[in-house]
This record gives sequence, C-alpha cells and structure tokens, in this order.
Amino acid sequence: MRFETSVEAGLHGLLIPASSSITIAELVYYLVILKPDAKMVMSELSRSLHRWTREEYDRMVDSGVFPMDARVELVDGEILEMTPQKSPHATGTALVAEALRQCFSSDYHVRSQMPLALDDFSEPEPDVAVVKGGIRDYAGQHPRLAVLVVEVSDTTLAFDRGSKAMMYVRNGVQEYWLANLRDASLEVYRRPSGGMYTERRVLARHETIAPLVAKENPILVADLLP
Repeated sequence: MRFETSVEAGLHGLLIPASSSITIAELVYYLVILKPDAKMVMSELSRSLHRWTREEYDRMVDSGVFPMDARVELVDGEILEMTPQKSPHATGTALVAEALRQCFSSDYHVRSQMPLALDDFSEPEPDVAVVKGGIRDYAGQHPRLAVLVVEVSDTTLAFDRGSKAMMYVRNGVQEYWLANLRDASLEVYRRPSGGMYTERRVLARHETIAPLVAKENPILVADLLP
C-alpha cells in the first residue's frame, strides 16, 4: 500500500528520498529506525495530503511509528496531536468518568481516553465514552459505537463543537456531552438528524442531567466540573 505525500522530496525532514509516494513499510523504517523526535513526526505527518485510513493508522501504532510519549488520534483521516493535559482538564476527565461509573449499570463500560474505532477514517480517543458490555468484551478490538461520549474542553472548544461533534453524530453516537471548563457549564447534544445534533442544551453547575440510557440516575453538573 502506497500513499501520496504533499512535498516534492517526500517527508524530507525525515530524510526520506525524493518520490511521489512511499509505502507504510518505508514510513516505519524512517520513523522507527531513524527515531526522529515526536514534534518532527507529527509535523511531517500533518503536511501530507493523504487521508489516513484507520487500517493505516492502526498499522503505524502497532509498528511503533509514534513515540511512546505521543498522544495522537485519528479524526476524519487526519492524525492529530492532542494538547497536553493541564490540571483542570485531567481533573474534569476523572470527575466525569467517576460520575458516569456510578450512573450506569454493569451492562455498560465507562472508558477514559481510549480508542473508539468509529469508521474507516476515524479512531478518536474521547475523554470519556460509555459503551455496551464489559471490559473484556473489547480485548480483541476497540468498540465501534458508544451510547454517550464526553469531551472535556477548554482550549479546543471550537473543534469539539464542530469537527468532533460531526464525527460523532455521523457514526451514530446518540448523545454527546461537552464539559465546558471555560464557562463552567455542560453542553448536551442530542437528537441526531441530517448529519448534525438538532438539540443543544447548556446546563449550569446547579442543574442536573440524566443520560438517555440511564434516565433514572440524574447527575449534578457540578459533579462533572473541577
């Protein structure tokens, strides 16, 4: 399998020879054997006009293309480097995960910052996702659908409201929450139709929200925010 690169000399920053395309094997050699730093890897990958498939992305992950300390995800064919977590974001993620574990029954598994294999071009790692089944149900492959996805957001609000929301709605996620750290609120997106969520609610800290599949267990919004 070969893919096109967007610069005349290929990924020239990694000393890849001039050519119109390179194979995954060649990419693995230059990234694993030559061992460039994480910033160079992401910089060069982001310059490619190629729309990465999930299969290609998983092969790169399995081959050790990305440095151990790299935090990346695949969104609509683009490999994105996730921003470093500051304390409020890490705290918010932990609070959301803990609240949802108490809210859902054992028929569901709450995953934190783990991959979702949504479609052929997307494998995001949402801050929190609730999926059907137990932990061992996904020992062989990542879940392809979630009943609820939550992103904890401050510096990436526009992206999370736009590209992320569109990706989730397109892949059948019926409910999407955005823990807005900037405004200390919870944005709730529901009723997917026509490639978008048609219902959006913004809840303050004193209000409560119950997931669609756990309506009997309302959660105080304040319990989801740092």
